Amino acid sequence: MVGRFFKYLYVSAVYLLLYVPLLVTIVFSFNDSASADTWNGFTMQWYKQLFADKSLINSAFRSLFLAAAAATCSTVIGTVIAVALHRYRFIGQKVVYGSLSVIMLSPEIIQGISLVVIFVILGIPLGFSTLLLSHTVFCFPFVTITILARLKGVSRDLAEAAADLGASDVDTVRFILIPLIVPAVFAGWLMSFTLSIDDVIISFFVGGKNYEILPLKIYSMVRTGIQPDVNALCAAMFFATFFVVMFSYRLVRTKK
Repeated sequence: MVGRFFKYLYVSAVYLLLYVPLLVTIVFSFNDSASADTWNGFTMQWYKQLFADKSLINSAFRSLFLAAAAATCSTVIGTVIAVALHRYRFIGQKVVYGSLSVIMLSPEIIQGISLVVIFVILGIPLGFSTLLLSHTVFCFPFVTITILARLKGVSRDLAEAAADLGASDVDTVRFILIPLIVPAVFAGWLMSFTLSIDDVIISFFVGGKNYEILPLKIYSMVRTGIQPDVNALCAAMFFATFFVVMFSYRLVRTKK
């Protein structure tokens, strides 16, 4: 009984730590005061001001487009690597596994500096292309690991049975493996989308001045203090993310 009490207490503390700051941000996004520590009443003016800011809206659309493009590229690359690691044995396979772990565990500031040095050496102008390449490099290992975890639950007997029935490697991957890993592929895409749209450090190094995205815009806004319109922006992003996650959950559940 005591153990169950401490278990519920621990879980409650974790949820409070995760969601109370979000709740405070959402509540103060309706605060009729420019101060972040006093409540003067309910208002919607910060949301009106937010959606009237054309530069902010443009930054948001740029971020959404970049995140979708990076997630798609990461999903394609990650899926191909995961299937290759699962189905074939080749020289350097352990090196590939290690490289994925290195990218995932490396501090983002190191990745950002390394990538911007490469772009400068190659003479690639900083902008959308460098952001897309950098976010793809940053995200695809997470897709690969997610799909590999799904593939480990797939019996190799299915591929062997398909081969016995005359299926080629391409047919086996297309008609057996791909349908089985669709939920993992979709989960990897969502994870990449979230990581890309949330990234600040790598984007700060490789973004340049001609393609400002939403995380960098928010960073520049909060450098002088938390403003009410920033709270409104964070609340809007939270609700948008929440509805996307719920929609994806219903979609995957329906497919199952």
